Amino acid sequence: MPDRACFRGILFVLRSGIPWEMLPQELGCGSGMTCWRRLRDWQEAGTWQLIHFSWLDRLARCGEVDWSRAVVDGSSIRQFLGAADGTESNRPGQAGQQTSSDLRRSRGSSRYSTDRSQS
Repeated sequence: MPDRACFRGILFVLRSGIPWEMLPQELGCGSGMTCWRRLRDWQEAGTWQLIHFSWLDRLARCGEVDWSRAVVDGSSIRQFLGAADGTESNRPGQAGQQTSSDLRRSRGSSRYSTDRSQS
């Protein structure tokens, strides 16, 4: 199956959200399994990352990307499991962040016990 046909099938499945096995044969993209395997192979080879970077480059050259609105989050930057001093810092709540249990404690449990006693 030609790459272009598989690419069309991959985009159809990813955009529509249908299961791979339900990819319509009328589209001429091959079977869902063929498209899935091509997606897997391209992902392992780094092809999708190259496509992403080339589109960003093309859009930036045309002035179509507003970099002032770009956001870096955990899905785009790798998190390291240790701090610079060698201690582990991957536990939620470290580095100045509060965990949900810290927030519950800081709100004060007396308010909740008072409410329960009144009911």
